[in-house]
Amino acid sequence: MSGHLLLVDDEPGVREAVKAYLEDVGFTVTVASNAREAWTLIEHLTPNLVISDVMMPQVNGYEFLKQMRADERFALLPVIFLTARGMTSDRILGYQAGCDAYLPKPFDPDELVAIIGNLLKQRGIQANTPPEIADLADQIAEIKALLKQKPMEGRINVATKTPTIKIEFTAREESVLELVVEGLMNKEIASRLGTTIRNVEKYVSRLFNKTGTSSRTELVRYALQNGLVT
Repeated sequence: MSGHLLLVDDEPGVREAVKAYLEDVGFTVTVASNAREAWTLIEHLTPNLVISDVMMPQVNGYEFLKQMRADERFALLPVIFLTARGMTSDRILGYQAGCDAYLPKPFDPDELVAIIGNLLKQRGIQANTPPEIADLADQIAEIKALLKQKPMEGRINVATKTPTIKIEFTAREESVLELVVEGLMNKEIASRLGTTIRNVEKYVSRLFNKTGTSSRTELVRYALQNGLVT
């Protein structure tokens, strides 16, 4: 079964941006601008997961979710709230209403993709998304945690700012390495450098080969420990 998502948001900009990102990673996405429109769609399409804003006119996200949970057809349908209301009390209301995840805006789209994949997996649904996306999201989280740690021994010669080892990188490989160390995903790197995701994947693969690493986390750790980035 493919991953068919219903996205409900009354803000056209947010709706189209999230839809485009989710489609880029392989999901099929149907959109609705309000809860009433979404209810009509949900009855006919029966999506695998719903992503809904909370603050919407006429029928808000909480009421929409309660309506779904009261209907046995949608009682177990995974629901993610995306909302500008990020207070703890708001999240509690969301979970009490029956949502499965709650992401306050602004949010990291890769985190959203990872949550979707996890929820679909829990429901036994095969999401139509690259199999490595959840692993990449985990690696990005590890990289960000790594960067918050204290400088590691041998990371860089602070006095001279010189690497502890020498590896010949092309200018583009150096640029990609710096952005990987920043914790960016391939799509974000491609956008930053004005190239394609396929090219970024090629450069990351070359970096793995040149450094003898096999994951982004290992690559970042290796780069930091050996002073390959400042």
